[in-house]
Amino acid sequence: MNSAARIEAFLEMMSAERGAAENTLSSYRRDLEDASDAIGGALASAAAADIRAYLDDIAARGFAATSQARKLSAIRQFFKFLYAEGLRADDPTGTLDSPKKGRPLPKTMSEADTGRLIDRAALEAGDPRLGNDAALGNSEWLAALRLHALVEVLYATGLRVSELVGLPVTVAQRDDRFFMVRGKGDKERMVPLSTKARTAMRSWLAARAKVPAFADSPFLFPAASDSGYLSRQVFARDLKGLAARAGIASAKISPHVLRHAFASHLLQNGADLRAVQQLLGHADISTTQIYTHVLEERLVRLVNDHHPLAD
Repeated sequence: MNSAARIEAFLEMMSAERGAAENTLSSYRRDLEDASDAIGGALASAAAADIRAYLDDIAARGFAATSQARKLSAIRQFFKFLYAEGLRADDPTGTLDSPKKGRPLPKTMSEADTGRLIDRAALEAGDPRLGNDAALGNSEWLAALRLHALVEVLYATGLRVSELVGLPVTVAQRDDRFFMVRGKGDKERMVPLSTKARTAMRSWLAARAKVPAFADSPFLFPAASDSGYLSRQVFARDLKGLAARAGIASAKISPHVLRHAFASHLLQNGADLRAVQQLLGHADISTTQIYTHVLEERLVRLVNDHHPLAD
């Protein structure tokens, strides 16, 4: 079995046994094939020195420490698989150190900017020039209703963008205060829906029902794409446009930034870190601890506001 075949076997295992998402599998494939090409197409039989030379090469090419660490992580998992399957008698990554990387604070938005963004989305969705039965075929109004629903639901739930755009239509049809979402590793979690998010979804659902092309789609946000639902790229583009119209620098806005805003604002207003971990769908609390700075700021403010000897 050559290296290409062993990479395929590894990816099949990650999909079948660990429930790895398609995006994760694609990332593993790119990283492993890049490493194999650099080592002469013989990754499966590479020695520690070969992998170290590859890591030195990508560092010299200017790859960020985070990218280097991700590539090494993929290679480590590949060799663990080969060792566990008896396809190699050793693991050449065992003596390799991970690239040193800082842990940057997540980009987020202030509550004021988030409010402006959502208010702008609501304003456009309720534009009296477009919001009437005679204009239901108007693509601009439909896009505005969809974008308002997307933004409200994202900020209310903190969903990953892939989870958001692929939501089933039944989420809106049930009109519940909570729903279950299937996230990374095929794990389900419960997320809440605010009243505003439910209202925005109902408005979009009513307009969606009058578009014949959407009638049979199982997705809340259908589209003429290979997946059958709105692409992440289209949502990200529309979100940046909305930000610009709301007077917010579009370069600072992305669906992931809005997810971070959801978590940061919850913590700023007293939420427990463990609860935020569950809402975000983080398997490990250490992932959620990127928000520790928010808790530290809250504690300082708490002491300054309430301690009898504070200045």
